[in-house]
Amino acid sequence: MQPGAQLPRWVRDEVVHSTPKDRREAALNELTKGLHEYASGRFGPAAGALARAKDLSPRAATIRELLGLSLYETGQWSRALQELRTYRRLTGDSDHMANELDCLRALKRHQDIEKTYNLFFELGGGRDSEDEVRVVFASHLLDEGDVKAAWQVIKPGRLVANAPEGALRRWAVAARVAAAAGDFKSARQLIEAIRANGSDLPWLADLESQLKLH
Repeated sequence: MQPGAQLPRWVRDEVVHSTPKDRREAALNELTKGLHEYASGRFGPAAGALARAKDLSPRAATIRELLGLSLYETGQWSRALQELRTYRRLTGDSDHMANELDCLRALKRHQDIEKTYNLFFELGGGRDSEDEVRVVFASHLLDEGDVKAAWQVIKPGRLVANAPEGALRRWAVAARVAAAAGDFKSARQLIEAIRANGSDLPWLADLESQLKLH
């Protein structure tokens, strides 16, 4: 079987075009292993295979992306941040900047959190990515006790039906912020809107318990 035959064609082409000929087969094989482990939720073994793929093909953006996400899932914050930033520089893609922010939170790099949040809006990104970035930054501000600023970041707008999951996570953080501000009416409205969109969400009961809104 051709090396990397199980990979999407565009991924194979990316690795082939960015990797010296004598390293291509090995890089594709390690990427295939890493992708299989990642898809199976085995992020530690995925990170190992993808790190070997990166050593063989450091300019392949997909390898850097999957390695960064695998390291993120295993809590290796510094390495994950480095790989996700490299992916962003290679591609110009801002989709994983919420993960970058989460790494910075874990590393307690508070000034860099705000810089990265502002950078997202300079670069631009999709609505789902924006929701995730706002969730992480507002959570950071809430942890720091800046409830007013957190609300300005996370305020939910219209509570619509059939909202995507990212919007529901945004509403969840907005409910936490509202409760921290003593606005329990708004917090309850947000919880009800979340329940109307997804009553089986695994984190909803925990959120209600934390906010004591039963």
